[in-house]
Amino acid sequence: MGRVEKDLQGETLELSFGPQHPATHGTLQIVMELDGEVVLNVEPHIGFLHTGFEKLAEHMSYNQFVTVTDRMNYLSPLSNNIGFSLAAEKLFGIEIPMRGQYIRVLMAELSRIGDHLVAVGTAAMDLGAMTVFLYGFREREKLYDLFEWATGARLTTSYTRVGGLMADLPEDFPDAVLKWAEQFPKTIDEIEKMLSHNRIFQDRTYDIGVISKEDVLKYSLTGPVARASGINYDLRKDMPYSSYEDFEFEVPIGENGDAYDRYLVRMEEMRQSVGIVKQVLANLPDGEVNIDPESKLTLPGKDEVYTTIEGLIHHFEVTMENKGILPPVAEVYMGTESPNGELGFYIVSNGEREPYRVRIRPPSFINYTIFKKLMKGAMFSDVVSNLGSLNIIAGELDR
Repeated sequence: MGRVEKDLQGETLELSFGPQHPATHGTLQIVMELDGEVVLNVEPHIGFLHTGFEKLAEHMSYNQFVTVTDRMNYLSPLSNNIGFSLAAEKLFGIEIPMRGQYIRVLMAELSRIGDHLVAVGTAAMDLGAMTVFLYGFREREKLYDLFEWATGARLTTSYTRVGGLMADLPEDFPDAVLKWAEQFPKTIDEIEKMLSHNRIFQDRTYDIGVISKEDVLKYSLTGPVARASGINYDLRKDMPYSSYEDFEFEVPIGENGDAYDRYLVRMEEMRQSVGIVKQVLANLPDGEVNIDPESKLTLPGKDEVYTTIEGLIHHFEVTMENKGILPPVAEVYMGTESPNGELGFYIVSNGEREPYRVRIRPPSFINYTIFKKLMKGAMFSDVVSNLGSLNIIAGELDR
């Protein structure tokens, strides 16, 4: 008998990637159509972490909502606290003293470093570089010790207040931060030695997940993702807030817009943040961190509440329903440069104790919108490379 030629016809495979996969943070689900190892189509689902941040804001006073912002990007909660407080202060038409502004910058830059350490460490771990993850988390633990010292909490800090801060820095805190800042660049050097010229890491990130300048603008991407594609946009420079105009720093810009450039941008941003931290410590003004308590627009200190009848009455009036901190009838938008990009708060006030409407622009949610385009035609192994380079924080996807 002659040889029989079979008519072989392949078929595509539908695969659900996550939410149980470590690279999807326990919440993301990616339904993919595969032809072998080539991704034909992707349907990303933003996940199962729905806590309704924006609706919660409409049932809380302005200071109460600060605690909810901790739960958004839970890798840099101090940045969330600062962003919302600045938006509320813009609504009320107040500006906190210079010392309070400088301390906010200090905390924001330490948070940026902590967030980038997790971004680089987990992205490397997803590709098999476990040591980088451990190096990053070692430094992150040191930062969390500092946060706990200043705020009383390691993760959900709730450090800011509308009109200032929960408290001034502890007396020896600046010296401890400076000591940490002097030794931290060595860790950046060590991570770069392990990754920057690592053939495996390069093969998994070079020309992977390339985002053009046009797509950055089309999808409204911001942060390291946009800057890696050559877009020079950083709110700390372009629309300074909290006295950022007082500090000298460079904005790292990439050229290729791939996963490797996004890694390089985050590494250089950590170095720049260390420089800002040192400038804050060298020039930290004296004085108060909160606005004048006589304005009745901010909560009094706990020592005053616990020891004086005037402080107790002040606290009671601020927190009482139908009194409290009453804003004008207005609407405002305030954007800040969080570690993942532009974090914006849009507040509509009808003059009552709680906001009438709050809408949030979370950078992770916006940046995630390009993931489907990145994956079409890519290899299945590129899923974790692209996810890690975008640094999707599930709490910010809340919708």
